[in-house]
Amino acid sequence: MADVQMQEKYAELALRTGVNLQKDQALMINSSIEGADFTRIVVKKAYELGAKDVLVNWQDDELTLVKFQNAPEEVLTDVPQWQVDKYLSYAEDGAALLSIRSTNPDLLKDVDPAKVAKAQKASAEAMQEFRKYTMNDRIAWSIISIPTGDWAQKIFPNKSKEDAIESLWEQIFKIVRVDQEDPIAAWDEHNQSLKDGREVLNKKQYKQLIFKAPGTDITFDLPEGHIWKGGGAKTADGRHFNPNMPTEEVFTLPHKYGVNGTVASTKPLIYGGNMIDNFSLTFKDGKVVDYQAEQGYDTLKHLLATDEGAMRLGELALVPDASPISQSGLIFYNTLYDENASCHIALGKAYPTNLEGGSEMSDEELDKHGVNDSLTHVDFMIGSAELDIDGVTADGKIEPVFRKGAWAL
Repeated sequence: MADVQMQEKYAELALRTGVNLQKDQALMINSSIEGADFTRIVVKKAYELGAKDVLVNWQDDELTLVKFQNAPEEVLTDVPQWQVDKYLSYAEDGAALLSIRSTNPDLLKDVDPAKVAKAQKASAEAMQEFRKYTMNDRIAWSIISIPTGDWAQKIFPNKSKEDAIESLWEQIFKIVRVDQEDPIAAWDEHNQSLKDGREVLNKKQYKQLIFKAPGTDITFDLPEGHIWKGGGAKTADGRHFNPNMPTEEVFTLPHKYGVNGTVASTKPLIYGGNMIDNFSLTFKDGKVVDYQAEQGYDTLKHLLATDEGAMRLGELALVPDASPISQSGLIFYNTLYDENASCHIALGKAYPTNLEGGSEMSDEELDKHGVNDSLTHVDFMIGSAELDIDGVTADGKIEPVFRKGAWAL
């Protein structure tokens, strides 16, 4: 069992630096029942910090699988309005949202991908209004992960369940800086370094970025007025929070109609309880026109068919290959971790906050500026130690941004 004191430090970090919980603020937590012990620590700590109310939405992998195996499709695609209203009522009250993700990467590998895709689409449609609160930073939200047996043994297949969980705790504590004497101060310093990096890119205002690596030769147009973000974010009322812990990225949005070329994945993508691996996508005028996958082809096909926006991109993120997660040498089979080991892009919805004035724009205005909209937002990894990136300035000058997976600016 992982050190309880370390778990308490992690819980405090998630609450103070992750969602920046305030006195008399409500907190909603999404968590797995396998992580109940840690979640109880978080709840207790939240009340100690002055939370007025803490609601935990429990999830159970085994029951999720049983439901997919046995429930009729109309049940899988029905999202009761009371579930939606619960999230909206907390968001309207200004609650913070902490998601503690720890799902088995292979949970639904034997379930028909079409069935999973329909259920995910129904959930995304039902939760569209709530997603505006998170994707426009109207509320503070954060995602963290804790070990579970199936996930830990996926990463450490030669270890017993207990030893695998212990090893994963050690990695998580190190990667999210909980092993440091003052994790909160360490995160303040880390956020500042990411802020410095994104400010350089914001001053550059490249009109294009060109990525080249084995299997990848692709050009991303960047909208006029695009904003690079990374590390911490701010709510509409100016409260700082960290959406992802860990995070090593600076990110913006590509123009939804201005992506051309082919990109190859460099790490597996876990989507809908299934793995997509060794895949590539070819884009023309922003839209996927061809794709391949050695594993998970049908899952990728259903992802792309979610809606029109799922075939276009909503995010472009830069992560040096020297990031702590990459240097661990591990594949985590968890997007929160793997995306912070590698440059990545995301199919689907863009964050309106990545465009000047975007969070106040209508859907029509966002579209005119090249901001993609979709029910989905799925990151996948394209970075490696072989990736070169060039930036094209407004006057057509080409200059190096990455060389061999490292910053060249």
